[in-house]
Amino acid sequence: MTVFRISEAAELLGVSADTVRRWVDAGRLTAGRDEHGHRLIDGLDLAEFVRTEGTDTGASSARNRLRGIVTAVVKDTVMAQVDIQAGPFRIVSLMSREAVDELDLQVGSVAIAVIKSTTVVVERSTPAVANKGRTSS
Repeated sequence: MTVFRISEAAELLGVSADTVRRWVDAGRLTAGRDEHGHRLIDGLDLAEFVRTEGTDTGASSARNRLRGIVTAVVKDTVMAQVDIQAGPFRIVSLMSREAVDELDLQVGSVAIAVIKSTTVVVERSTPAVANKGRTSS
């Protein structure tokens, strides 16, 4: 049986460990405890949680969505390169300068890389989503 620590589940889901703890405390996600009292989540329970509740942030047919922080923006007169660090993944997207300006993508802002086939679509995270990982409760 595969089990995950809270931090491992959080990394897999792209959320904070505090978020996973809140889901467990609220009964949305089942967790047991090891002999040291640490919470463990069964892999089957985690997979079921993702299938039924998911962590998707918007309405889109693309299911590969990686939330991260913009680490670089290089613009010329027509095109732009946006680098996003999403967990252990560095994503580089080439898009129009106009799109970068409209999304107000800047170094330090939170963005979501939406990957569909060989295309990466970048969306600006909404303020409510951007603050999910920063709550202290």
